[in-house]
Amino acid sequence: MNYTQLQSLFISLDQTIRAAMGCVDRGACGIALVVDKERRLLGTITDGDVRRAILAGRDLELPISELLGRKISSKYPKPVTAKVGEKREKLLELLHQNVLRQLPVLDDDDRVVDLVMLDDLIPKQDLPLQAVIMAGGMGTRLRPLTDDLPKPMLPVGGKPLMELVIEQLRQVGIRRVNVTTHYKPEKISDHFGDGSAYGVELNYVNEDKPLGTGGALGLMDAPKGPMLVINGDILTQIDFRAMLAYHRENRADMTVAVRQYDIKVPYGVIECEGTRVCTLKEKPQMHFLVNAGIYLLEPKVYEFIPSGEHLNMTDLIQRLLDSDHTVVSFPIIEYWLDIGQLADYKQAQNDMENRKLEKTP
Repeated sequence: MNYTQLQSLFISLDQTIRAAMGCVDRGACGIALVVDKERRLLGTITDGDVRRAILAGRDLELPISELLGRKISSKYPKPVTAKVGEKREKLLELLHQNVLRQLPVLDDDDRVVDLVMLDDLIPKQDLPLQAVIMAGGMGTRLRPLTDDLPKPMLPVGGKPLMELVIEQLRQVGIRRVNVTTHYKPEKISDHFGDGSAYGVELNYVNEDKPLGTGGALGLMDAPKGPMLVINGDILTQIDFRAMLAYHRENRADMTVAVRQYDIKVPYGVIECEGTRVCTLKEKPQMHFLVNAGIYLLEPKVYEFIPSGEHLNMTDLIQRLLDSDHTVVSFPIIEYWLDIGQLADYKQAQNDMENRKLEKTP
């Protein structure tokens, strides 16, 4: 890794958890390196650390030291590192023994001089997944842009939005992709054909009437392994490999990608017990986890999907919960944008123009 790439992973101890989240995303290595002014390693923040902080309801404006302090009592109170000059076999041993994907390399003064990635030592394997792109929506909130085009065909950075999604799937080795269509389906099928020009095998599933995200899945045969489902109006850099590993680690029947959504109340909030004022919070910020429109489903989930009937994904999730199946949430810390309204579409164009979706190689 060259110095410019390495430097993009550096972050100082006084910065916030949110800043660390941005550093992890931009660097595309799943890690931020906390260093002092001399580049001496003080700690590491991984994508897993940030996701756990989000699920625990941590304020993302807290300093990084909050996360590092909690790691003191963990299995790895100090970062696992290697010294300059270690042989490949030793690096692999350290990575495998400690179940790590990244390994900072230090010189004799504990300065960071490199970062070894497991993927650099062992070639990446294609993900054993099929995918479904939900592309049947009417896109009414994006009119007049969708008067003649289905929403997934709106251009972003010179390409249809759905083409960007397909590129992401292909990059992680997903080749078989089902596309659910309803509104102006020929606009999609005429552009993509059988998918061979885009390195994938496309199968179109047309909804005669809108069936909802869950109901549309009922038009397909149950897969033999996990199925990735993604809304066709999502622009994201989510790490599909990390999501699948998380899904397996939690032995989930369904994993739902979520995004933290903050609402700042513009007034002082008073809490009362009866008529008595207990506390006054000045313009508090509330944190929620919202559905990000990306799911991993095990084959058994298809038992809860009726054929040809309308079913929203929220209803499917509730059916699984009522049957004591395991549904887990996977926080997205990478770039994510739901293009549901004209303002979102404008934001997507600006982000693409400003190269916010690009990763450090």
